Amino acid sequence: MDERDIRLLKAISDLETGSPERLHEETGIPVSTIHYRLNNLREAGVIKNDLYDIDLEKVGLGVTVIVELLTDYSGPHQDFEEKILDVEGVTQAYFTMGETDFVVVAHLSGREMVERLITDFETIDEVERTNSTFVVSSLRDSARVLQNYELETLLDELLAE
Repeated sequence: MDERDIRLLKAISDLETGSPERLHEETGIPVSTIHYRLNNLREAGVIKNDLYDIDLEKVGLGVTVIVELLTDYSGPHQDFEEKILDVEGVTQAYFTMGETDFVVVAHLSGREMVERLITDFETIDEVERTNSTFVVSSLRDSARVLQNYELETLLDELLAE
């Protein structure tokens, strides 16, 4: 990746669009060059998809729960991961270090779904205990990580010297 690629990725994150015309307005990079670079970034796997963002509150999945899983399993953690990922409602899952073995995030409709989620985890033999935290309000919930950086910081950190 070079400076133009980083500028494009930052603009995509900030504008929340992949529209070549809007990206041109933001970056000054010619539209034909934007098309070419976006195709290259897709082929390289840097741009993974073209998703429409959904307001989970408006859909009815506005309750966010963060669940810590303390487990006791034998063998590699990879053998146990699928059981966690198979629990309906899990949108993010992390293998962690420290007291907690796994952290999962779920977006649910209400108390009944929360209870079902916790019950599903507790029925997994390897799960010894869960610790759940209800999110009262989201301060930042962005899949567009680049929005949280200044362009100059990205250029300084990501461009090869």
